Formats: sequence, structure tokens, C-alpha cells
Amino acid sequence: MFSSKKEDKTMASAPPPPVQNQAGMRKPRSASAPSIISSDLVVTGTLRSSGDVQIDGRVEGDVQSSSLMIGEKAVIKGDVMAEEVVVRGTIEGSIRARKVVLASTCRVQGNILHEAFAVETGAFFEGNCRHAENPLGDDFGKVPQAANLAPVAAAPLSATAALTARPMASATPSATFTPLKSN
Repeated sequence: MFSSKKEDKTMASAPPPPVQNQAGMRKPRSASAPSIISSDLVVTGTLRSSGDVQIDGRVEGDVQSSSLMIGEKAVIKGDVMAEEVVVRGTIEGSIRARKVVLASTCRVQGNILHEAFAVETGAFFEGNCRHAENPLGDDFGKVPQAANLAPVAAAPLSATAALTARPMASATPSATFTPLKSN
């Protein structure tokens, strides 16, 4: 309850504790606020950030960041690469991320290369998806090849729908994805 000024300074200057990500790797918490592309902003060109990015406007170009949040009214016409991607708006291009969440309001037209993948009821996804141990690695090239990807439903998903990926020609096992319940 009562403390000396010296203790208060020590606690305030200590860096925030690291957070474990989905793969169990520790990454330091970002001390800065996310970069925000507001709803009235149109960006043409490539966006690169080592931090978190929130897009509520329109981007015509590729986006690379640590964490990416795409708002309901947002539109991206280009490829996306990030550790984590939450899509509530529209993407016309490929997604490469360790963790991808397609929210019920999203519309994605393109291929997805992922480590973890979740789809909420009502999400629209037209394209192919493929699991990868390191989706951000250079060995996959810039855009996943359609011949190696399993097709996924091209219409809004219902509460009872399940996405089933076909086994590829290689020894990769098939995967089953079940939509999440929307809030």
C-alpha cells in the first residue's frame, strides 16, 4: 500500500514481461501503440512494420507486419505477411502467417499459407489453404502455388459446415477445420 519513491521508479522503468505466442516462443511485448490506417485513408504501395498494424482504410499493395488487424470496412488488394492476422474486412491476395483468423464479417479471395487457422461462422473464403511449419520462410516463395494447395469452400460457411482439405500428392496428411462460433 505504501512504498518509497525509489521502489515506484524501479517498477515503472522495468520492461513489460515477454509473452508466449502460439508456438510457445517468447516475444517481448510491444511498448508502442499499433500503427493505424484509418477508414478515410487510401494507401498505394508496400507497407512494412516490425510492430502491430491495424487497417481500417484501403491499401493497394502488400502489407508486412508482426501482427495485423484488418477492420470490417478495410480493403487490402495485395499480399499479406505477418505472425498473426485477424481478418474482419476484405483481402484480395494471398496471406502468409503463423496464425490466421477469418472473422464472420471477412471476405478473402486468395491463397492462405498458415501454421494455425480458424474460421468463424459466416466468413467468406475463396481460394486455397495449406498448413506449413514455417509459413513465413523463404522456401515457400512469395505466393503459394495453387497446384499444391487444397481447395476450400467458396461460399459463406454455415454453423454446421466443416472445411476439409484433400491430401496432397506428398505425404502431408489432410486436415479438417471447423468454423468457430461467432460472438
